[in-house]
Amino acid sequence: MSPLLKALRPLDPDNQQPLYQQLQRALREAIEQRVLGVDDALPAERQLAEELQVSRITVRKAIEGLVEEGLLVRKQGAGNFVAARVEKNFAKLTSFSEDMRARGRTPHSQWLRRLEGTVTPEEALTLRLSPGAPVFRFHRIRFADDTPMSLEYATIVATALPGLAAVDDSLYAALEHAGNRPVRALQRLRALVLRAEQAKLLQAREGDAGLLVERVGFLRDGRAIEFCQSYYRGDTYDFVAELSEQ
Repeated sequence: MSPLLKALRPLDPDNQQPLYQQLQRALREAIEQRVLGVDDALPAERQLAEELQVSRITVRKAIEGLVEEGLLVRKQGAGNFVAARVEKNFAKLTSFSEDMRARGRTPHSQWLRRLEGTVTPEEALTLRLSPGAPVFRFHRIRFADDTPMSLEYATIVATALPGLAAVDDSLYAALEHAGNRPVRALQRLRALVLRAEQAKLLQAREGDAGLLVERVGFLRDGRAIEFCQSYYRGDTYDFVAELSEQ
């Protein structure tokens, strides 16, 4: 018997909650408690049905609900797997690379563009810069292991870095090396649907749910040096924030 089947609680046919919902809850708890890890495969539907003494229709309905939630992904001909979701603390200022390494994932990037330019009117207003001020732009796809997680479009005030080549994989590491890592930020989260180009780059489908995070990063003296727009696949990221009364 697999570790998952050992961990699943017996289903109660006399419970008012339907069997498929009981199984959904049990599978969700197994994922949250790391009984099943990222990319782990579920036992076959037939095996789950036999071990839990329920119908395959019940198992399939439970799994379909978790696929819709984004907790599981169905791979044609291979089975059902735990989705590669990442929980991001929205209240803590950390880089993508730091987040991924903290979760045992390997971060890397595929560069789309790296170029010098001048601020747009929107950037000038956001970063409090004069028209024509020089900036560096870094556009890339961010990966965790082999999974594309986000599209990142970062604009950095040119005085914060010695040049474009200063950024290898981690933008915040380069800013820290230059003595200009942001110490606080304003972040805004917005739901959207992925456009065709965004979906293609993220290996998703056009119209899939996505998240846009806009961040403005500030130095200790109050200067804004970073304006970043990151587009995330909605099925790979959970944003959380700790709240208190104060």
